[in-house]
Amino acid sequence: MTTYAELVTQIRDYTETDSNVLTTTIVNDFIEHAEMRIFREIDLDVYKKNATATLTAGTPFVTMPGVIPTDFEFVRYVAIYASSSSLSGSTLTANERVILQKKDASFLSEYWPNRTSTGAPRYYANYDEDSLLLAPTPNASYTMDLEYNAQPTGLSSSNTTTWVSNNAPMLLLYACLIEAFRFLKGPAEMLQTYTQAYTSELQVLAQEQMGRRRRDEYSDGIVRVPMPSEQP
Repeated sequence: MTTYAELVTQIRDYTETDSNVLTTTIVNDFIEHAEMRIFREIDLDVYKKNATATLTAGTPFVTMPGVIPTDFEFVRYVAIYASSSSLSGSTLTANERVILQKKDASFLSEYWPNRTSTGAPRYYANYDEDSLLLAPTPNASYTMDLEYNAQPTGLSSSNTTTWVSNNAPMLLLYACLIEAFRFLKGPAEMLQTYTQAYTSELQVLAQEQMGRRRRDEYSDGIVRVPMPSEQP
């Protein structure tokens, strides 16, 4: 576990500099860039979010719910359901979710060229930064269930710990040191050392988060990791 203050101190200690060289503003940039790198390179469960929205009958576009686009990164899946079997125009069984298939917007335009025609949506596409296009155009006020990945609140003086700083502190430190040695134009071998250390920590965390956490031991068996051994 590493707090914001501890990480700042570690960055300066590892680079043998002080706040006159690595100011708070500069160090905060290192941390932000490091967190964004981790976010984009590994799919952590902590990034998953869920939100709902009510579709408007006759409107093929829907603004994505949640804190959009402040924290939104990408859609994991989209489902729709009718909260009541008496929902006007609905052809779905009450409260049973129907997963929509993701397609390109061009496919939706070909599949459903007349957007004034309506039906129960089957497909969705990203239309722009914060809206989706549905086809068919909704024929009822369905509820949309959206699973997406969101950027977590970053580490700062006002947010002193995060999931990554608590559970993968060395990964975060190495990512920050890569940024720091690039900034300081430090020795190439040091940059290489911390890059290798970062990659190693990333693989360990990925094995835990994307391997063990998403497997069932009974169905899939345990994750097997090759271990080097000496020849007899």
